Amino acid sequence: MNKTSKAHSFIVLVAASIALMLGLAACNNNQAPDNTQNQPAQSDQSQDPAAAANLVPASAPAAGASSQPEPSDSDNDSDYDADDQDASYGQPAMQASDPPPELPEYSQPDCPGDGYLWTPGYWSYAPQGYYWVPGAWARPPQVGYLWTPGYWGFVGGRYHYHYGFWGRHIGYYGGVNYGFGYVGVGYQGGYWNGDRFNYNRSVNNVTITNVQVYNRTITNTVVINNVTVNITNNRSSYNGPGGVTRKPLPTEVAATREQRIPPMTTQLQARQEASQNHQQFASVNKGRPAVLVAAKPIAEGKPIAPIVPARPAPAPRPAPNAQPNRSEPAPARTAAPEPARPAPPAARTNPAPAPSARRSEPAAPAARPQPARPATPPPTPNKPAPRPEAKPTPPPAARPAPKPPAAKPEQHPAPAAKPKTPPPPAKKEPPKEKKPE
Repeated sequence: MNKTSKAHSFIVLVAASIALMLGLAACNNNQAPDNTQNQPAQSDQSQDPAAAANLVPASAPAAGASSQPEPSDSDNDSDYDADDQDASYGQPAMQASDPPPELPEYSQPDCPGDGYLWTPGYWSYAPQGYYWVPGAWARPPQVGYLWTPGYWGFVGGRYHYHYGFWGRHIGYYGGVNYGFGYVGVGYQGGYWNGDRFNYNRSVNNVTITNVQVYNRTITNTVVINNVTVNITNNRSSYNGPGGVTRKPLPTEVAATREQRIPPMTTQLQARQEASQNHQQFASVNKGRPAVLVAAKPIAEGKPIAPIVPARPAPAPRPAPNAQPNRSEPAPARTAAPEPARPAPPAARTNPAPAPSARRSEPAAPAARPQPARPATPPPTPNKPAPRPEAKPTPPPAARPAPKPPAAKPEQHPAPAAKPKTPPPPAKKEPPKEKKPE
């Protein structure tokens, strides 16, 4: 019996150990998928075709990326479009001393058809205060263009409204999470695939079947060009203290340097209709507008202002380029030695032989008949006298030799007295007749 009991106990022990091993293996197999599910979802937005296509490529913003430090919270978006003269597209600037109310919660109406894009609702401003402009599906002015919503930003102690625009890529809209794919950075509601638009059903209400759709869940963080951006899941409707404080990314700034189409006239009409409804003002509805979304889509219309052409990134920012430019004028300074023109002195030395020739002239007239000289005796002594004084140089020193002949004109006055001894005395021949007869 003892041997039998030992055998049974051994068998039980072996079976227990095998069961334990199988249980551990099964436990490990069950935990593997749990671990993968609990891992954070991939936040690289490049995996989402919508995010990759709707943002300016990483290589493009490099030229237009701003190296300036981020502004303080007191002036959050002052570096975004401070130099953009087309920020309001010719419309009156909207400013307010108080921030806009929170964004109301609402549901998106059904997509009306292929090619329509969602334009989220926003708070506009009038002398009576803030009023809500309903969200609406809109037909873009051109195929392939996306809508960058407008936003309120705190600048210079006041809240300014920055108008939205149509462009090839999504720009900066203050980091405000408008929902329906506009999570504060980029647009994850879909993307253009040629002349067809692919809709992300996870954020868009698409029930029609004649459109291209896909499903991709939006995470709370996205990575854009190695920059992690946390999505703000509150109802803040502005950028500034107390609201969203995210600064523009280089890719968002680069989008504003591409060609932009201002808001369409049909979009402006929708805003004007909302301003005429008293129930849309926050002072009346206490943040709950009567009309949250438009029942009809916005038709395609003309832009309210001329299309803004693409412009290059600002090149004057790199200061080192200015130094080589300053060195370039150096060759121009080498041309300055032109004032040291030695040619004129050489020309002055040439006239020296001329006076020597003139000096030789007085020697020749000395041999000429004397009667002609008395008419011009005074100039002759003047010519030789001053010129030896003006030329004290050694070469002219040998030339004073002809001065003795120059003195001869001074002796000529003595022969001038010869006329006083007239020849008539020689003509006294008549006395010969007194010879003795």
